[in-house]
Amino acid sequence: MLVKDIMTKNVITVSSSMSIGEAKKVMKEQRFRRLPVEDNGKLVGIVTENRLEHVAPSATAPLLWQVGYLISRTTVGDIMEKNVVTIEPEATVEQAAALAQSQKVGALIVVKHGKVVGISTTNDFFYGVMNPILGLGESGTRIIVSEGGDGKSAEKIIACINQMGVGIKILWTITSRTTKKKDLVIQLDTEDATDVIQKLQSSGYSASLRPR
Repeated sequence: MLVKDIMTKNVITVSSSMSIGEAKKVMKEQRFRRLPVEDNGKLVGIVTENRLEHVAPSATAPLLWQVGYLISRTTVGDIMEKNVVTIEPEATVEQAAALAQSQKVGALIVVKHGKVVGISTTNDFFYGVMNPILGLGESGTRIIVSEGGDGKSAEKIIACINQMGVGIKILWTITSRTTKKKDLVIQLDTEDATDVIQKLQSSGYSASLRPR
C-alpha cells in the first residue's frame, strides 16, 4: 500500500500572509487540525491548531484589547512551522510511518514535483492501514494460537482450518511479551469458532477466542 492510497486529497492550504484569526476560521469550518502553508504554489510551512491556540498576549496591556490586536495583526507566517516533514505519494505506508515516528510528527505533507497533493495523518494510518490489516469492522470470529506464528506451525494450522472448510479472512502474527515467541491471530469467516478451537487443541495447539 502506498501513501497515495490513504492520504487525504484536495488539501486546503493557506498563505503565510493570512491572519491567524482567518486561519482559525478555516480550521473550524473544515474541521481540520493543521493546514499546509503555500506561497505562489510553493510549500513554505505548516500551521497547527496547537500553534494558533498558543499565541498568547503579554501582561503589559489590557488582555481583551491585546488578544484582538494579536489575532488581527499576527499572520500565519509569524507562527508557522517552517521545517515541514514531507513525503512523496509513491512512498510506501511503511516508509511514511517510519518517517513520522522518527520525526515525531502527527502528519506528513504529501508533495509531488514541489506541489502539495495530499496530507497523511495519524487517522489516515489507522483507518487506511490498521483497520484493514486487523480486520476492524469485519464480520467473523477471531482466535489466537499461542506460539503458532512461525512458518511451519502457521502452515499446519492454516491447513487444518482449510480441511474443516472454514474460511480465513485475515491473519497476522504478534510477539508474546511473556514467551517472546510469535502467536498467530486468525479472523475466521464464521460466527462460531468452537469446532476450530477444539480441532486445533486436539492437534496440540493452544488456541482460544480473542476479543475484538
